[in-house]
Amino acid sequence: MKVQWKRLLGFNLTGLILLLSWALPHGLPWTDLDDRIFWTFNQWITPDNGLWDDVLALLNTRFFDAASFAVMGVLFSVAMRRDPRPDRWRRWLGIGVTMLLTAGVIAVVTNKAITYGHPSPTRFFAHAAHLTDIVSIPTKDSASNSFPGDHGLMLMIFAGFMLRFADRRTAGWSVAFVLLLSAPRIMVGAHWFSDVYMGALSIALLALPWVLCTPVAGGMTRFVQRCLSRLPLAR
Repeated sequence: MKVQWKRLLGFNLTGLILLLSWALPHGLPWTDLDDRIFWTFNQWITPDNGLWDDVLALLNTRFFDAASFAVMGVLFSVAMRRDPRPDRWRRWLGIGVTMLLTAGVIAVVTNKAITYGHPSPTRFFAHAAHLTDIVSIPTKDSASNSFPGDHGLMLMIFAGFMLRFADRRTAGWSVAFVLLLSAPRIMVGAHWFSDVYMGALSIALLALPWVLCTPVAGGMTRFVQRCLSRLPLAR
């Protein structure tokens, strides 16, 4: 695979524009948008909305995080089963290893390179309603530093790899699940909208194309395939 310069530069330019729209004094009104989205959902967090409170709490538990990973696992399995190649299981193990390595490197670089941070809206606004004050379910509704949205970033990395390697239907579902599975963090106030759709998305647009639009992802996948083919159990 050759370097897809048009896609790479297009994605990088989009990510850079997102960053500039947030960083420049007269850029897009991210602050106003963040406030509006937060208060739209926060006003529904009251003792009078018991069922809604419980559902929102469940969507922000460690169990739901595990369910999110399970959903990605199912989509990954579906993509592998739909792959017509005879050596598909080794190929997709290679894709999986490459994806995990990519996610790990991006996470480490992000944590070291980004020195900026800010608290979640539930900690920023003193009079915000806290779900943990209402429900007995152990849930997460705040963070001392919510930027960027790490949960959303991992979902975007997965979706990026599905767009690169999977069939169109599976890739489409992967993108849809980015929206669905990242929404609960925003709805409960543990993340600002911009933490995910400016912070995480800009990182994904700047970093992922250098793996997926170049020979890096394909080369790493083939390397893992060759290593697996040499194992006694793989023969």
